[in-house]
Amino acid sequence: MAMRHCGGDALYLSPNEIGLGKRESIADIARVLSGYVQALMARTFDHAHVLELAAWSEIPVINGLSDLYHPCQVLADCFTLTELRDDISKLSVAFLGDGNNMVHSWMLAAARLGFRFTLVCPRGYEADREIMAEAKSLGGDIHMTHDLTEGTAGADVLYTDVWTSMGQEDQAERRKKVFASYQLNAKVLSKAAPDALVMHCLPAHRGEEISADVIDGSHSVVLQQAENRLHLQKALIARLLGAEAAQPGGGERPRARS
Repeated sequence: MAMRHCGGDALYLSPNEIGLGKRESIADIARVLSGYVQALMARTFDHAHVLELAAWSEIPVINGLSDLYHPCQVLADCFTLTELRDDISKLSVAFLGDGNNMVHSWMLAAARLGFRFTLVCPRGYEADREIMAEAKSLGGDIHMTHDLTEGTAGADVLYTDVWTSMGQEDQAERRKKVFASYQLNAKVLSKAAPDALVMHCLPAHRGEEISADVIDGSHSVVLQQAENRLHLQKALIARLLGAEAAQPGGGERPRARS
């Protein structure tokens, strides 16, 4: 939809159609598609596949989601915060749940934009240590705790995500038990800042990681987040392809970007 808003066209290739690394090598796919289209967005479980696509492509490659990072979502979330608060660098963001790809991108965003980020998670579900260390080395105010009260007290932003992510379906029942006490509900919200914002990247499982009254309540900005995914993607297209190329019929084929 973002590409259409920019006057272009978009082609979706499903896993069965593309067979990434199975039907055809990733290198071949990247080189062939480089001759067909002006940009590539990849949503794939294995982050190494995104890196390989980027290595062999002659066009911009966007990470739409991988097991390690979800940068497009967090960029849209940070954009949402800049719309709602005067200075994002003064905010304190608390993420309740699994130390997953969302958390990794949030940590790197915090390092670059200056806000405080805290992961509040059960033991055994911490973020990747190397990514956390990288964020801290960049000057990030990054924290991790297993204590729900400590991690959410006074937070300006409360964020959560589903407890079972892509590729973890066989762990769903066990995760429901482990994460049950980390639900984002009215009690948790009452401990945060009085004007705290509630965020969720969707789709949400009401009654699991977040209660219905909170996600649908006055503190929730979840729908604004969802809309901003579209606007952020348009900004990325304009940035990567150039403003002229992002207009109907405009621009030459872009060179490869690192």
